[in-house]
Amino acid sequence: MLDFITPFLVNSAVQAITPILLAALAGTLCGRVGVFNMALEGQMLVGAFAAVVGSYATGSALGGIAAATLATVAFSLILAYGVTVFRGDAVVICVGMNLLASGLTAYLLRQMFGVSGTFSDPAIVGLEKIRIAAINGWPVIGWIFSRQTALTWVAWILVAVVTVVMFRTPLGLRLRGVGEDAEAAETMGVDVTRYRIVTVLVAGAIVGLAGAQLSLGTVSIFSEDMSAGRGWIAVVAVMLGRNHPLYAALACVLFGFADAFSVRLQGQGLPNQVTDVVPYVVTLVALVLTHTKRRRRQDPTITASP
Repeated sequence: MLDFITPFLVNSAVQAITPILLAALAGTLCGRVGVFNMALEGQMLVGAFAAVVGSYATGSALGGIAAATLATVAFSLILAYGVTVFRGDAVVICVGMNLLASGLTAYLLRQMFGVSGTFSDPAIVGLEKIRIAAINGWPVIGWIFSRQTALTWVAWILVAVVTVVMFRTPLGLRLRGVGEDAEAAETMGVDVTRYRIVTVLVAGAIVGLAGAQLSLGTVSIFSEDMSAGRGWIAVVAVMLGRNHPLYAALACVLFGFADAFSVRLQGQGLPNQVTDVVPYVVTLVALVLTHTKRRRRQDPTITASP
């Protein structure tokens, strides 16, 4: 088992965690203001496509990140105004956004670059790996943590920032109040609509970073539907974490390691049809176990002896 868990495996797991973690943070923010965001998959896909377009057009990874952020914020306007101003059903809107993102990115890929499936070009500049001299020479730890992109560090910094803001500041108190009891928040003078719109758009910017990490972090390419269910895994992480950023982050760590294990198992000779389902099986098992535990807490008779 120790031979199986290598620094390369952990490094791969950290890379796999980053886009899921960023998307889960966005979902947590939306959940706190009473908006159930199931469009993380589509938002991530839009961010990944825009990141490649921005990097290709500007010749800079920073340009790709900026394009991903702006495009995803613009795409998030559908959810922000659809739920608040037009009083639409969040689930229906999010499903439509996911379908739109899949079709739109595939269409734009053909129209802008004349290719289908996968687009790669030497002009696409990926994110550089940060090597920290202070820990670079440490065994294992230096190899793992000094070879990550800036967005990986940003993701974990955002976990701390979101946690502090959410539970230690007046702004966080208002956000939680909007989600828990919107009518009571309005009586206290809080503009519920504005808080929800701004929060959804900020969350969209964070998902844009997830998309940029996905397409520019490890391989500088864009493939149709390359989010490959990571947005849905982030939704599950939000549900498991019950809209708490720290608990959602722990769930993302579990899913990230499951993803890395699946890649390692494929390297051991198992068919990819088997290894590809490992992260999703782990996700379903975690969701079932958590749901069962909650039911037992709510109804003690479930665990009672016959």
